[in-house]
Amino acid sequence: MKKFLKELYGTGMLFFHFLKWPFLLGFGYLYIFKNFRDNYILEILWLYCLFLIIKDFIYYFRHGNRCKKDNKL
Repeated sequence: MKKFLKELYGTGMLFFHFLKWPFLLGFGYLYIFKNFRDNYILEILWLYCLFLIIKDFIYYFRHGNRCKKDNKL
């Protein structure tokens, strides 16, 4: 069970790494301007994308400067 949860988490991270911005903006557009019906599963996925984007910003601002200094190519 623990291995399955790790694989599910990894799959979700990989999938939403590439689709978080289009999904966040596209679903917001459909919901606000096109009167998209309430769908709880899509709303949960939208919140997950929002969480991933916030996590990326926090990681960038906390660790971004150190990564640039250490990378001397």
